[in-house]
Amino acid sequence: MTTPTCSTPSPVYNRLFWLTFAANTVLVLANALTFRFAEFVTFLGGTEQLTGTVIALGVLASVAVRFRLGQDIDACGTRRLWLVSTLLFLTACGLLILTETISWILYTARIAFSIGIAGMFTCSMVNIQNLVPAARRTEAIGSLGTSGFLGMIAGSLLGDLVFATLPDGSVRFTVLFSAALALGSIYLALVLVITSDHNRPETPPLAPPIHQLIRQYWPGSVMLVALVMGAGLVVTSVFLTRMATQRGIANIGSFFVGYSLAALACRIGTRQWSRTVGRRRMIGLGLGGHAVGHLLLMTVWSEWQLVVPAVFCGLGHGLLFPAVTSLGSGSFPVRFRGTGTTIALGMCELGVAIFSPLMGWIIDAWGFNAMYAFSVTLTVTFGTVYLIRSRHLVDDERIGSTSPIVESAPEPSVTSPVSVRNARSPVTDTDLQIPVLPPDKSVEVSA
Repeated sequence: MTTPTCSTPSPVYNRLFWLTFAANTVLVLANALTFRFAEFVTFLGGTEQLTGTVIALGVLASVAVRFRLGQDIDACGTRRLWLVSTLLFLTACGLLILTETISWILYTARIAFSIGIAGMFTCSMVNIQNLVPAARRTEAIGSLGTSGFLGMIAGSLLGDLVFATLPDGSVRFTVLFSAALALGSIYLALVLVITSDHNRPETPPLAPPIHQLIRQYWPGSVMLVALVMGAGLVVTSVFLTRMATQRGIANIGSFFVGYSLAALACRIGTRQWSRTVGRRRMIGLGLGGHAVGHLLLMTVWSEWQLVVPAVFCGLGHGLLFPAVTSLGSGSFPVRFRGTGTTIALGMCELGVAIFSPLMGWIIDAWGFNAMYAFSVTLTVTFGTVYLIRSRHLVDDERIGSTSPIVESAPEPSVTSPVSVRNARSPVTDTDLQIPVLPPDKSVEVSA
């Protein structure tokens, strides 16, 4: 039996969905334990900029691997890549436990960690999209993402507990990374169950070169929003804990509890917005929450003050992630959904890679509030570009709720990789927004 595809849609909330939900909860819980990574680098004698550099190198490696990852998923299904990615994650946790100084082990561990996490999340997202009707992909992505907020709450609180109960020193980080390793083992067992009926396709489809796919199906300016999301992850998951330490805030759990509960409530309340309000408006509101949350972080000097900015940041995440991922991957036809998903998620990771060292340098030079001001400026600038360039485009998922319009692009011809773009109708938010084709083949709708 081959991996399920959208051609045979099934109910969204079935046994496989809930198994994937459980696996994603475990994964994000394990990942949340590593939010103290910046503290770990500082403990080893590093600076904020060095922390950003280590993280950037790991993410750049994962972005490079994504080009092959997407095509392998399209050709071979998710099982093999999912398992290999999980084993890489386990290896990374083991190396972090062994790390005692800033050395090649630290860099290798972070690279393996980033590649593993990228593969695990990508395979999970591709698998869930292949199990649901096309018009409900955004809903499925958002619903699956709620599991991550539960994991984030548990992971951040567990991290606070470890730091509160254990003495200063390496034992704190050994416990955190050992717990992540144990959780990764549970995740591996769940993936084996989820993919137990996935076999390698008998005849893998012939795919055009990756550069042709990217040129032909590039999602457009929505990828600028993905970069903003990456910058937001740098703020909350890398440097927030360092700000808390500098300002004498003992625990950061209150931020991630507020963040996760707000995002969870947002996902539940807006589950069908992609078909009613539209993904473009979801992105606009999400960017607003993102910017307000980072502005409010400038005023934080005590633990209770983390709650309000956490709520705005959580609302922003709750709206942005499913809309951006759906638009980014949806510009690719179902046959190349793996490649499309890796591109969408890869742009978010590229944002992490670009802005981690830059924000670390800003902190070292001018402090945390300067970093927040930079993040807000970036959000407003890139968000404005996206909203202007997408104002004439039609959201196919929103239309799909009332009329039988095909959601995804048609299968491309391998011999003529640019010919199918012109056959798509109507023009959608997943269409090209930054022209890369000759003018007579542009899909941009003029005013």
